[in-house]
Amino acid sequence: MTQAFHHIQPRVTAADYLRRERTSEVKHEYLEGKVLGMAGATTAHVKIAGNLYFSLRSRLVGKPCQPYGTDMRIATGRGASYVYPDLTIICGEIQHEPADDQLGTVTNPTAVVEVLSPSTANRDRGVKFTAYQQAASFREYVLVAQDAPIVETFYRQDDGVWAFNHAHGLDAVVRLKSIDVQLPLAEIYANVRLDDTTPVT
Repeated sequence: MTQAFHHIQPRVTAADYLRRERTSEVKHEYLEGKVLGMAGATTAHVKIAGNLYFSLRSRLVGKPCQPYGTDMRIATGRGASYVYPDLTIICGEIQHEPADDQLGTVTNPTAVVEVLSPSTANRDRGVKFTAYQQAASFREYVLVAQDAPIVETFYRQDDGVWAFNHAHGLDAVVRLKSIDVQLPLAEIYANVRLDDTTPVT
């Protein structure tokens, strides 16, 4: 995702994080005992995330899986992490995090999509991917570049081994195995200027 992160406090408990997040005017994530603020996204990021949402929603009509946008918060590892993916796909009934009495957090993502940026790519590939893997329902991780038509997928097979696939170029098609959907990269990057780093205000 394109958001820039900054440390708010060295370490807090998950309960402290949830209590503060209820009244916060901006979103924060909770990883490794630290609360991280989320800044604004670029124009390219917003367009890519929007294209993905509408493409997936149209393909999943009438099916048990549905896409959700950036307001969907995910809890993993029994509340060890709380994160806001760029896109979350949930199959079946939503399962809520018991520690969040406002029912604003879910625990059963099937697939997660993150739109990468130079400032967050390492975190998305590292600690956040590790956090998502703590969810038993999590089957697929999708990383989408915003400076080139590149989509990477990591799919957890039945034996627990992650299979990697790479789609490159506007003529390519990426398959999301966890929901049996194919997306042309030309559709994902429609009307996106890849060098557009203008922040959305």
